[in-house]
Amino acid sequence: MGMISEFKEFISRGNVVDLAVGVVIGAAFGKIVTALVDGIVMPVIGFVTQGNASVSDWRYVLRPAQLDSAGKEVAAEVAVRYGLFLQTVLDFLLIALVIFLFLKAYNRVRKPAPAPATPEDVLLLREIRDALKNKP
Repeated sequence: MGMISEFKEFISRGNVVDLAVGVVIGAAFGKIVTALVDGIVMPVIGFVTQGNASVSDWRYVLRPAQLDSAGKEVAAEVAVRYGLFLQTVLDFLLIALVIFLFLKAYNRVRKPAPAPATPEDVLLLREIRDALKNKP
């Protein structure tokens, strides 16, 4: 079997196609959740807690920026940007929650595969076995 035919067989499997669709939908969904967090949730949290609208600007300054006499920045500010971290954590938690709820609903809807019917010859052999066990 040539490499191209093996590749076609690999791609044509349902699992690979399903995975590709899942990745594309997951990326699009991640963008939706990020837009929700950046545009709606975080401005509300920022307004309620500190009166400003951007949580991503929250930081703890370790060393402020150094300016020369003309007001030009000589050394950049050194700061821990914990607001950006909080925003990213909230993004992750919301995406994980929605995926959890989706999978929970999917598993509830999905019906388990019915057990295959036992072949008649196996049933007959079981009857013979049981009859021989009961014989004195």
